[in-house]
Amino acid sequence: MDIQLSTIVKSAEDKKAFDIKILKISELTSIADYFVIASGNSQRQAMAISDAIEEKMHLNGFELRHKEGYNTGNWILLDYGDIIVHVFYKEDRDFYNLERLWADAKNVHI
Repeated sequence: MDIQLSTIVKSAEDKKAFDIKILKISELTSIADYFVIASGNSQRQAMAISDAIEEKMHLNGFELRHKEGYNTGNWILLDYGDIIVHVFYKEDRDFYNLERLWADAKNVHI
């Protein structure tokens, strides 16, 4: 799991994503073990962050199960099974505030 989380975070950082958070949600829900949440300053940057994550995960043998929201670039969801990645355009992240919705989740540092 750590290699997957590290790959996701490093890929996002390489594209200048900011405010990257890893939330351990496994004790709160069965949909996944972790959420990774990251922001970009524009829809184009959010798409580039998503592309980088998808490419690096594929190169490391981790297959994407599902992707949503890519066409708009406002909120892109990448489903890797136990890890769900949310890449937001900054203003949409502020609006949806997933961290508030999942306030009982533990922040993870890698």
